[in-house]
Amino acid sequence: MIQESTLEQALKDLFAHIQFQSEPEGLYDPLRYMISLGGKRIRPRLCLLTYGIFREDLGPWLLEPAAGLEVFHTFTLIHDDIMDRSALRRGSQTVWKKWDEDTAILSGDVMCIDAYKRMAQAPAQVLPQVLNLFSRTASEVCDGQQMDMDFEKHDHVSMEQYMQMIGLKTGVLIACAAQMGALIGGADTRNQQCLYDYGYNLGLAFQVADDYLDAYGDEKVFGKPIGGDILNAKKSWLTIKAEQLGAAGIAEALKAPAETDEEKTAKIARVKALYDSVNVADAAKGTIADLSGRAILKAAEADLPEEGLDALKRFAHSLVGRSF
Repeated sequence: MIQESTLEQALKDLFAHIQFQSEPEGLYDPLRYMISLGGKRIRPRLCLLTYGIFREDLGPWLLEPAAGLEVFHTFTLIHDDIMDRSALRRGSQTVWKKWDEDTAILSGDVMCIDAYKRMAQAPAQVLPQVLNLFSRTASEVCDGQQMDMDFEKHDHVSMEQYMQMIGLKTGVLIACAAQMGALIGGADTRNQQCLYDYGYNLGLAFQVADDYLDAYGDEKVFGKPIGGDILNAKKSWLTIKAEQLGAAGIAEALKAPAETDEEKTAKIARVKALYDSVNVADAAKGTIADLSGRAILKAAEADLPEEGLDALKRFAHSLVGRSF
């Protein structure tokens, strides 16, 4: 098994030296800008981790597909920020705000293409499986984004519908990362499926945690303004759960105007007061713990060395245990 410190250094080196086409600058500068903003590199880190459980060598056959996962994820962020009208990402201007919407759309498109170029560097013997896994996942992520946009037009969204949406929008790409590392590392089908399920449940936990942090997090840690989901009247896990628990007036509170700073402050305070009235924060923490626990149980079903399972436990804790 590859030591986690070795994988961490490989990941650091990979993104310190990642290259994109130089010309035309107007197309590729936004790619360099977005990658330079950093981030937790969750997906490539998990890909390297699951690979390292089964193999002891590193090379471009793994590192480039792992980078492709991050490049694809970043492409989705560029386009999501346009759709959500988000001005900040990781504490910096989003691409559409720094440049313009047309640039953001086209740069996002080429970033998606770049991700496929990196996937194509997977070992020849598993390349068809890698591309099938990645293509299916990419399509599912788009399905999830469409569901998320559709929910904005609905007066009511059930928790079942919401969990299906975040499973597609967030869960499947983290699951893909977990399976891809194992696939390139030579794991059998059963172990790949166990690790996919681990990643999927962990992705659900991560998204619920993200929803929680949007309302209750520290802006300096979260990387974007607190209360964004509330101001955009998004049907988050917190909103749906608060309605389930009997908080009256959530829908009306989310429709309140938020044009001035005073209106924004008042709207966030009103909605959070409704959340607090039914202890929705505690409910979120319980769900996050439950989903991350399910992820660990799925990993434990795989034929892994003890040190490999321990590494997956640490990864889960680092991902969703950061604020709870």
